[in-house]
Amino acid sequence: MYRILIVEDDATIAEAIRKHIQSWGLEARCVEDFRNVLAEFAELDPQLVLLDIALPFYNGYHWCGEIRKVSQVPIMFISSAGDNMNIVMAMNMGGDDFIAKPFDLNVLTAKIQAILRRTYHFAGQVKILEHRGALLNTADASLTYQGQHIELTKNDYRILQALMENKGRVVSRDTLMQRLWETDSFVDENTLTVNMTRLRKKLEAAGLKDFILTKKGLGYLVE
Repeated sequence: MYRILIVEDDATIAEAIRKHIQSWGLEARCVEDFRNVLAEFAELDPQLVLLDIALPFYNGYHWCGEIRKVSQVPIMFISSAGDNMNIVMAMNMGGDDFIAKPFDLNVLTAKIQAILRRTYHFAGQVKILEHRGALLNTADASLTYQGQHIELTKNDYRILQALMENKGRVVSRDTLMQRLWETDSFVDENTLTVNMTRLRKKLEAAGLKDFILTKKGLGYLVE
C-alpha cells in the first residue's frame, strides 16, 4: 500500500484529503508537528508528499528543499497561491506537480495515482531511516542531520544501518561484525571497536552526541 504524507495546516482540508485518499486504498497521514516535518516524513517514509505553501513556522518551499536533500520522493504542491510565479517556484524547488485550491478531490486522487504509476512502476522504493533527526538514506548510503551532509565510510554506513533498522533494540557485536565482514577487510573485535570509536567521533562532531549507546556485554543500540 502506498503511503502519502499530507503537509497541510488547515485541519479540515487535511482530514478531507486523508479520508478521500484512504477510500481509494492508499495510506495517508497528516503532519501534526509543523516544526518537525522532516522527522514525520522520515518516520512514515512516504511514496508521495502533498505539500501546502503557506505553513506555520516554515513554508512549503523550505520543506521541499529539506526533503530534496534526502529523497527524490514525488512532491505535489497543493495551494491557493496558484499564480504562475508560485507554480514556477514550486517546480524549481523540486516539486513534481501543482494543484491549485480549491480542487476536486477526485481530480487530486487521479493526479496522485498517475504520479505513483509513473514513479514506481519500474523503480524500486527508497527507504529512509530516521533517529533523533538524523536521516540515513539506504539508496545512496548518505547521512544528513540538520541540513548537513555527514561523510560515511562503507563500514560507518553498515554499522548505522544495522543499528537504525533495529532502533530501540540491542544489536550484538557478533551481528555487527558479520555486517562488516561483507567488506573486503578482515574484521575482529578490535576492528569493530576502532570503527565504532571513529563513527561516534564523527557523529558527535556533527552534533549527535551519545547517538550510539553501549550495553556492556550485550552490544550497541540507538534509542
